[in-house]
Amino acid sequence: MRRVLNVKALPGYRVELEFDDGVCGVVDLSEAVGKGVFALWSNPLLFERVRIGSSGELVWSDRIDLCPDSLYLKVTGKKPEDIFPALRDQPTHA
Repeated sequence: MRRVLNVKALPGYRVELEFDDGVCGVVDLSEAVGKGVFALWSNPLLFERVRIGSSGELVWSDRIDLCPDSLYLKVTGKKPEDIFPALRDQPTHA
């Protein structure tokens, strides 16, 4: 499991991330703004209050947390089986 070490909120509901393996990149979260729990982000000042949680996830107050592995996939463009090799061995069913 990856962990976010550093986060910086950027304009346009984007976050700049640094992961525990040195990978850095930007994730655009703008399409979630205003939907469901992400209504919190309708106020850009609240979006800017992002912090890193105890498991390396991104957290906004006690209402939103984003999985670091999911963010890592977005930054790197990798597929889940690329970072979780055991997923390659899963049988497929028709």
